[in-house]
Amino acid sequence: MFSKNKINEKSTETDKTHSGVSDTKTDTLNPSLTSKIKASPSILSSDLTITGNLKTTGNIQVEGKVEGDIRAHLLTIGETALIKGEVIADDVVVNGRVVGKIRGLKVRLTATARVEGDIIHKTIAIESGAHFEGSVQRQEDPLNSSSTTKKISEP
Repeated sequence: MFSKNKINEKSTETDKTHSGVSDTKTDTLNPSLTSKIKASPSILSSDLTITGNLKTTGNIQVEGKVEGDIRAHLLTIGETALIKGEVIADDVVVNGRVVGKIRGLKVRLTATARVEGDIIHKTIAIESGAHFEGSVQRQEDPLNSSSTTKKISEP
């Protein structure tokens, strides 16, 4: 497993001659390493106010104010943040204030969270001290906004 055979040595030498640097060892040992390396989150500072919707496949950290909907992979809402709109993300961590619906596979309300709105989730964690006013609903696919209406209307 840890020894090199002649095939690996040849491919490593070939890579070195073409690119100057070999990535073969990294890719061979852990081929999913390159897919796990993520860009750093987009940070909206505390002095920033955005009116409009935000959409990304990456990560967002909000410290300021957003009046609009946010869709992201990982959304971290800082203690100084205020979100007025719907939040949709795979992972949502709320440290600040949200006025609106939250949809997420994993939703976490920390002790400093203030949420006024419904939460639709697959898993949820609410720390002691968090303020929450609204309803909570568990769904297998909370990111699909039409799943609520379809399930209710089907016989």
